[in-house]
Amino acid sequence: MVRFVHAADLHLDSPMAGLERYEGAPVAALRGATRAALANLVEVAQQVGAAFVLIAGDLYDGDWRDYNTGLRLVHEVSRLRQSGIRVALVAGNHDAQNAMTRVLPLPTAVTVFDSAAPATIRWDDLGVAVHGQSYATRAVTANLAAAFPSPLPGYLNIGLLHTCVDGRPGHDDYAPSRLAGLQARGYAYWALGHVHTPEVLARDPWVVYAGNTQGRHGRELGPRGCYVVEAEADRITAVEFRPLDVARWVRVAVDATGAAEAAEIVDRAVAAVCDQIPWVEGRLLVARVAVAGATRAQAEWVRHPDRWLNQIRARVLDLGQGQVWIEQVHCAARMPFDLEAAAARDDALGMLLRRLRPGAAPSTQWQALIPDLDELQRRLPAELGDVGALLEAAAGAPGQAVEEACQVILGRLAAAGGAP
Repeated sequence: MVRFVHAADLHLDSPMAGLERYEGAPVAALRGATRAALANLVEVAQQVGAAFVLIAGDLYDGDWRDYNTGLRLVHEVSRLRQSGIRVALVAGNHDAQNAMTRVLPLPTAVTVFDSAAPATIRWDDLGVAVHGQSYATRAVTANLAAAFPSPLPGYLNIGLLHTCVDGRPGHDDYAPSRLAGLQARGYAYWALGHVHTPEVLARDPWVVYAGNTQGRHGRELGPRGCYVVEAEADRITAVEFRPLDVARWVRVAVDATGAAEAAEIVDRAVAAVCDQIPWVEGRLLVARVAVAGATRAQAEWVRHPDRWLNQIRARVLDLGQGQVWIEQVHCAARMPFDLEAAAARDDALGMLLRRLRPGAAPSTQWQALIPDLDELQRRLPAELGDVGALLEAAAGAPGQAVEEACQVILGRLAAAGGAP
């Protein structure tokens, strides 16, 4: 029996995107998350007694800030070498653009596949043949897999590639391949990288995206890690996902329907976030909170949104014992008003809402309101405040943003007791 670990997309020292820093936020834990995930990868390989580790590209995240990023990789790979664990890897699109990647030597136990043509490494003592090819440039448009060699008889054949299979949505179509083509190659296992969500595309033979080892922003939700694979002779007998992430991103939905006041929305948001803490099993929880539903408390929320956001953060910091980061709170709750009826009013408010409604006018006509803004402002209730700012924010915006602008208007009126 042979056991190995398949990982990909380490993106070592990648900056965490979209994080708003605030007092008490665990900034250092997030900054070092990709390094900690790499250390966890080494520990998993050691614990399961892996014979080798395969890394399917994007070890780095484009240009390094300094050599310490590469030295960290060398350090962790050296730990594998000291445990007798071999490493084979291919360069992905992010690695290919980095000049330092080509000049910093890796330990001798590491095999880096060349970019000129697909190649095969044979570990005769293990009965394993790994076939792979690195990227020469960032934007590889050729189907590299089509030229991979035929499987070696009597060996466990594995393909190692950074690729976009069947045009995966939301991903650059680099080294495009087709699932049917990969399956037809005759390998027992394809160890893939590039897509950051772990996914088993096929089981006969196995075609697997390991996903990235650490989520880096609010679109990379849920567990991130690697796969531990077992084989007997030339066939795969077990494939198991192992989480490596030290910080886990979650999207928390909060239903504010019927909330009597903004403080009740805060209560519901805090409870919803805290409900996620056991699920992350001791990891840092990074939460993106989305509030929705029909509630008159929206009027109170829109008057002082920063107050309620920071109340949520303060309470979660306390209850989560510093292990929760509220990345953002987006309140899309709406006033329980009939916008169509409000827009039908025969007054300045009705006119404004008719102009704001999605589809009411092409984006090029939004600015037509601005020349008459002074007159419009005089005719509207004073409680609306700076209507010009609302119009500027809505100009050219997608429908959802325009809907929110309407809700802000009605919310302000409700707060002053003047809403329809």
